[in-house]
Amino acid sequence: MAIITLTTDFGEKDYFAGATKGAIYTELPDAKIVDISHGVSPFNILEAAYIIQNAYASFPKGSIHIIGIDSEINKENKHIALKLDDHYFICANNGIMSMICSEITPEKIVEINIHDKIQSSFPVLDVFVKVACHIARGGTLEVIGKTISNIKPIRNVIPYVNDDKTQIIGSVIYIDNYGNVVTNIKRSFFETIQKGRAFEISARNHKFKKIYLKYSDIVNFEVPEEKRHDEGRGMVVFNSGNFLEIAVYKSNSATVGSASTLMGLSLMDTVSINFISESILPKLN
Repeated sequence: MAIITLTTDFGEKDYFAGATKGAIYTELPDAKIVDISHGVSPFNILEAAYIIQNAYASFPKGSIHIIGIDSEINKENKHIALKLDDHYFICANNGIMSMICSEITPEKIVEINIHDKIQSSFPVLDVFVKVACHIARGGTLEVIGKTISNIKPIRNVIPYVNDDKTQIIGSVIYIDNYGNVVTNIKRSFFETIQKGRAFEISARNHKFKKIYLKYSDIVNFEVPEEKRHDEGRGMVVFNSGNFLEIAVYKSNSATVGSASTLMGLSLMDTVSINFISESILPKLN
């Protein structure tokens, strides 16, 4: 039986996540359900896109991913199901999938058209569950929808690069549980534009000239621990999803602070990278 994952903005207080699982079990008692996250900020499409892009590939091929963000159907917000990278995704056509689709071309996309058979004010429970269980039983996408070729794009997925390629302008797309600030600048994109040049990263009035391989690289382990004072230091890394991240070492909003709180960085804030010279430097330090 295929795995069915859930990514929603339902939170933990309300009944929505539990009812969705119950509906799946009613249709498929042997289903395997995995919660990716129910803590997406309400209606935050970009945040959901970041989470699902970085989570789905850890699941086995054939897994089915229900994404319940801004899923109420209307004439501008249709429902889709698609097969991509041998995984299935069911969501609203509101831009959520455009981050993944900018890197991997879907094998098939359909616009779901079974709504006339289902009375629903809760589409994740009534429509998305039906589609997921249909796929889990081996059903094809064509049975539940008409084939389409394009999905709705989302703004700010791809950073801006100026004509002479001396500057990248990105934006904050996610703030994680530690208060680390994730941008839409991927490592491969950065290195393609950088071409060995020195750089300066600017976020509000904070500037960085070094990108670390991992968080603990900021620590000088030659110095005795009691003299280091590394906690709370700002830094830049490429995170586990290979996105450029502005972080604070061992951040804690209640004690040493975080990149978001200390630097005043919020969702959609601008982060720029200026390439300074043609000198050849190591790509990462």
